[in-house]
Amino acid sequence: MRFRNLAFALLVCAVAATVFVGYTEAQGGAGAAAQPKTQTAAKSSAAAQVDGNLAQVMRGILFPNANVIFFTQSNNPADVKPASDPSSSTDPLTGAYGGWNAVENSAIAITEAANLLTIPGRVCSNGRPVPINNPDWGKLVQGLRDAGRVAYKAAQSKNQDKVVDAADAVTTACQSCHDKYRDKPGGVANRCM
Repeated sequence: MRFRNLAFALLVCAVAATVFVGYTEAQGGAGAAAQPKTQTAAKSSAAAQVDGNLAQVMRGILFPNANVIFFTQSNNPADVKPASDPSSSTDPLTGAYGGWNAVENSAIAITEAANLLTIPGRVCSNGRPVPINNPDWGKLVQGLRDAGRVAYKAAQSKNQDKVVDAADAVTTACQSCHDKYRDKPGGVANRCM
């Protein structure tokens, strides 16, 4: 009886191993069996999709979040009164996550939005591809990312003087890119926004 149970267990293991190896080879070759499932899942879901043009990303994410940081240069977010119904407020400073939390969230949005500026396939509002392959584009995007991180640290400190410096970093990052790609001489055809 023990021999039959042992033989059956070995047969089940052999079948399971064969199915597993066949499955992993179908999913990515012989080396796929050595990769953890999370790594394989991350690779398959890593393909980013592009839905908006560059101007839409700027106007929908970067512009409103930069304005929250700029507001904080001369106004203490802790003094902003919440909306009568914070859950329905469209103003980040008076909404459910208002005050200094809104400034932190806006800084993170700017930092993370830098990633959106490097996704292949995004176009400018004039239909031209975003110049992600230009050598200066990566540096300009990194400048935005760094400015967002500076703003986040300033917001965490809840110190308006630090926010003034952070706002300057955000302004400089934006202006550096705008000088080259948005306000480019030669008319709309040469611009990317």
